[in-house]
Amino acid sequence: MDYIPYGRQSISDADIEAVVEVLRSDWITQGPIIDDFEQVVAEYCGAKYAVAVSSATAGLHLACLALDLGPEDTLWTSPNTFVASANCGRYCGASVNFVDIDSKTYNLSLTALTRRLEVAAHKGQVPKIVVPVHLAGQSCEMEPLAQLAQQYGFHVLEDASHAIGARYQGQAVGCCNFSAMTVFSFHPVKIITTGEGGMILTNRSDLYKRLIRLRSHGITRDVKLMTEDSHGPWYYQQLELGLNYRMTDLQAALGISQMQRLDEFVDQRRKLAAHYDRLLADLPLTLPWQHADTESSWHLYIIRLQLAKIERSHHQIFEALREAKIGVNLHYIPVHTQPYYQQMGFTWGDFPVAEQYYREAISLPLYYGLTEAKQDRVIQTLREILR
Repeated sequence: MDYIPYGRQSISDADIEAVVEVLRSDWITQGPIIDDFEQVVAEYCGAKYAVAVSSATAGLHLACLALDLGPEDTLWTSPNTFVASANCGRYCGASVNFVDIDSKTYNLSLTALTRRLEVAAHKGQVPKIVVPVHLAGQSCEMEPLAQLAQQYGFHVLEDASHAIGARYQGQAVGCCNFSAMTVFSFHPVKIITTGEGGMILTNRSDLYKRLIRLRSHGITRDVKLMTEDSHGPWYYQQLELGLNYRMTDLQAALGISQMQRLDEFVDQRRKLAAHYDRLLADLPLTLPWQHADTESSWHLYIIRLQLAKIERSHHQIFEALREAKIGVNLHYIPVHTQPYYQQMGFTWGDFPVAEQYYREAISLPLYYGLTEAKQDRVIQTLREILR
């Protein structure tokens, strides 16, 4: 019996040919294909600028640097995310805090955020950056979040690692109409892949220029930005402390090819999610709820166990699925419960909605190449375990 992973990439002959063509060219690291990939993603999302980077983690870090996040500042994000959404603040020396999640979308709760901001404003402790995380491919409620940002004076940085191909109020996630920047991930289990890699999108030219510089050691060859006359055509200057967060042409070529199938990928994921919805509706499960303003790209299909109606524990059900060669996963362990963050004073009980979600959630297999037969095997196995 084949193992069914929770996610996996789909690589076509066209993808392979695109990479091989770059291997045979004069450029395999930083070359013209990166610019092409950036343009393809920016045009798809309706953003003015895109900056390709080595990972979404790198993208979040650079975005925080571009917004001048520093040791005197604070970043807020959801506890229900991968640690990178919070770590990007710590990389800059900033303090990090969390806002509990919405019980239906599992994204950052606007109600909880509003309450926290009111208290923070009274104390003069409003965060510099808020990072909403579009969990599983469903956008956060960005318009009211942008209104709060304007009211309280913080920057919005979208962690859209799960959400390329998703839409909010009919517009593509990544358009940055309600945020300073958006970051995508192209890890192999995401909607499209470049192996490893990510992308930052923005509509602000000042941020774009700084991101380009920061991803390559803080170096510029633009004579207009130099502090003295150029010494010659070889000359460059390091204007600030940047990093080596660059993508390669090899990865960009794969990304361009994958982008040609993005809508196809998302459409298939939506069909698979609808199939789960139909055939799991009678089980003691809470199925994914979708906000009316959103069209998810369905990176993940997350169920919650109604444990009061089930004789087995969360752990037992998870292990039983794994033993049946169904590679379920759990997204995510609340970040504030990690030892690193507990050393800062966070503890269990701080964000009860996220913690209750963690005790019940399981991510079922969902990816472009998942066949109906394999999906039905997942469903039937789950039915037998819950019986």
